Amino acid sequence: MSTDHNNAAKGDFAKTVLMPGDPLRAKYIAEKFLTDARQVNSVRNMLGYTGNYNGKEISVMGSGMGMPSIGIYSYELFSVYDVDTIIRVGTCGGYNENVKVRDVILAQAACTNSNYISQYKLNGHFAPIADFETLLKAKTVAEKMGIKVVVGNILSTDMFYNDDSEAWKQWASMGVLGVEMEAAALYMNAAKLHKKALAINTVSDHFIIKGTDTTPEEREKSFDDMIMIALESVILQ
Repeated sequence: MSTDHNNAAKGDFAKTVLMPGDPLRAKYIAEKFLTDARQVNSVRNMLGYTGNYNGKEISVMGSGMGMPSIGIYSYELFSVYDVDTIIRVGTCGGYNENVKVRDVILAQAACTNSNYISQYKLNGHFAPIADFETLLKAKTVAEKMGIKVVVGNILSTDMFYNDDSEAWKQWASMGVLGVEMEAAALYMNAAKLHKKALAINTVSDHFIIKGTDTTPEEREKSFDDMIMIALESVILQ
């Protein structure tokens, strides 16, 4: 049952998986929020865990950085391990003055400059979007918890260091709220495999509002609001 990237056995993963980029954040989520958590994957230190949250079995696993990486792990979870829903819980850079550092963005859609989509040989441009039911649950939970969230479009890019330092402004002019590196591939895998996906991102740094960036340690061990939104949305009936 194992793959080149995952040594879990059949049934080790729950139907819903929370997927941060950093495997140490996956460990943090499992230890802080789940009961009876057990490690189910250790290949390449891409740590995966399964436990319980308020009586609901939930898994959490790192995705690594970038669309090629989350493309591998989400594809295997969906197609090999029978996972139904993946909720990315990650960070992003802010492109819009209406979102501040530590605000939570629910990614309704994910633009991309990646060539990931070329594999599908589509005669046009595919729009990677979130599963509406999962998005609606997350928005409902956030409102009940009094957590401010912004719903909108983000950019999933292949480039962390862009030779064109002004390229982000064109995306911002189209109303894109922020930038990260994974959601579009996750959404495309979910669409192709008829599964559900949502990206919940906390703004960790900002392209406009300077001097408010968070530290790597804060990114690993904070941002609990988005984690709680994800967990509570899973158990919402």
